Amino acid sequence: MKTIAVISDTHGMLRTSAENALQGVDAIIHAGDVGSAEVLRVLKEIAPVYAVRGNMDRGKWAWVLPPVEAMEIGGVFFYVLHDIATLDLDPSGANMDVVVYGHSHKPDMHEKDGVLYLNPGSAGPRRFTLPISMAEIVLDDALEKPELKVRFINLEE
Repeated sequence: MKTIAVISDTHGMLRTSAENALQGVDAIIHAGDVGSAEVLRVLKEIAPVYAVRGNMDRGKWAWVLPPVEAMEIGGVFFYVLHDIATLDLDPSGANMDVVVYGHSHKPDMHEKDGVLYLNPGSAGPRRFTLPISMAEIVLDDALEKPELKVRFINLEE
């Protein structure tokens, strides 16, 4: 079993509730608009981090972040980008299992052509009346085809 935290749109703010929810995870995926090198530093102290650059990530610290990233964790293939409108490949054709994105601040999960699309929502400052959230993926990598269980985590403090 592996637990992967999925977070986005922190905008330089790492809430205590988010830090608490991240404890014990095997990996963290950040879908952009990190907001500061400090947020990345704290996340890296918790678990390995896969992060992409969002439209609000500016400055020298942000240029080390790629605009997209593909990775494999526990036999599951992830494609991470900030804004789903900029998706430039066919995830199903590229054998991706999960597409992680942010930008809209709206939590969302749906499946299309056998690919799970996941937006964890925003973990940073509140925007309008949208919830403050992140997501967690628990994957059973002991199976031939890993099984995913996803849940959203409310970060209201």
